[in-house]
Amino acid sequence: MSLSFIRKFTYLLLFVTLSLNIYIFTYPSLNPKQCSWHSKASYKSDTNIISTYLNDLYNVFFTTEDPIAAEDFTTHEDSIRMLAFGDPQIKGNWPSTPMLKRLDTYGNDHYLGHIYRVMQNRLNPSHVAVLGDLFSSQWIGDSEFFNRTRRYISRLYNLPEEQQAPLLNYMKENERVDWASHAHELKSKDLKDWDDWGFEEVYDWTTENFAKRLSKVPLLLNVSGNHDIGYSGDATWQHMTRYHKLFGKDNFWIEYNKGTPSAFRIVVLNTLLLEGPALQPEFLDYTWEFLYKLFEQRFDGSTILLTHVPFYKEEGLCVDGPFHDYYNEKNVRSEHYKVGKLRAQNHLNEEVSMRVLNLIFDKADKYPGVILTGHDHEGCETWYNLNETDFSWTASKTKSRDAPSVKEITVRAMMGEYGGNTGLLTGDFNKSRGQWDFTFTLCPFAIQHVWWVTKIVSIITVFLTSAVVVFDL
Repeated sequence: MSLSFIRKFTYLLLFVTLSLNIYIFTYPSLNPKQCSWHSKASYKSDTNIISTYLNDLYNVFFTTEDPIAAEDFTTHEDSIRMLAFGDPQIKGNWPSTPMLKRLDTYGNDHYLGHIYRVMQNRLNPSHVAVLGDLFSSQWIGDSEFFNRTRRYISRLYNLPEEQQAPLLNYMKENERVDWASHAHELKSKDLKDWDDWGFEEVYDWTTENFAKRLSKVPLLLNVSGNHDIGYSGDATWQHMTRYHKLFGKDNFWIEYNKGTPSAFRIVVLNTLLLEGPALQPEFLDYTWEFLYKLFEQRFDGSTILLTHVPFYKEEGLCVDGPFHDYYNEKNVRSEHYKVGKLRAQNHLNEEVSMRVLNLIFDKADKYPGVILTGHDHEGCETWYNLNETDFSWTASKTKSRDAPSVKEITVRAMMGEYGGNTGLLTGDFNKSRGQWDFTFTLCPFAIQHVWWVTKIVSIITVFLTSAVVVFDL
């Protein structure tokens, strides 16, 4: 093989490498309407894809057209900018895991982290919501749960050092979670006295004054998924303790601009612990008490609800239809104490769905709201229309013109096989109507193989280019 051929092949490979790297770092500019906040996406798009791409790159890197991008998000008087990620499901390794599989797990972490960093740098969001199934399995010990948490906060979402430090210190000082003490602490409290679910004006979890920010990093909101804590027939005190210690409360609300026309709140709800039969029935009591306390706030403002399991809908509206499964003697393996308990579900059941919607969106006629969920990896958008006569909600593909409605958006999964998606929820306060307008778009990246090919080709190109340079010298 001649040096001339190697040189020409290297030049070709160099061109391919540059093209692939430009693509993976600028892919949102190929579809700026889907990958920009709604108010910014309204600029005129050229029918020529190259012109649109170059125009968006210029807007992103050389202008500050969006005034939101220049703010430190110390207020949200008329804008909400939230990135939403569905089901990252990061995997783990065991002593017997082959090296190739370990490499795949390592690469998958960085694939997911790449998506987040590109979108964060492009859009400077105020909030980031991960809609459950942070991990790929609830059947892991504390040591592996700690390991995946370290990867989650460093490789995927790369939290600032001051936010990582308390979590890393806890995992360093504890080989396993002390779930017995945690259970005793919660059981000793009267549910009626619980008052620690609500927050106001939170912009940074690590400061004593939540209204301050230590950095430009958006507020990370984690939602518990079935692969994090299990369905109600699986969830144990161990599951809940380690989640609470490392990811915070599984139920809480944050109110913003309270007492003003632009008031809104973010509600994080653990929909896995709403129905049973449950392994620990007290978990259901805690979740329902949270909902009752939330309802008692009688909040005057819009609600953004973040959950994992979607609400009930008839077969055909989304890829996942209604489904509930329970443990029996055939599927329970050796854990016979689980027989009869809830094993899996696609949606909340119809009765529970009605109750929750009425408790959270009791003022939907006056204040528009929106729901973001995960679980159904394919993604879906559904309207829940209220019948004001009997207070029942009906799922539909169309919004009612005559009755209050709330839109549920099941965000397509972030996983590589589903295209590495980022959901963009834009909230703009319409001063003339005195209401929030919510808009959602989905920004896909590419299947994980594209990212892998880019990295592999880049490594080969570096070696070949170095060889050509040496020979030329």
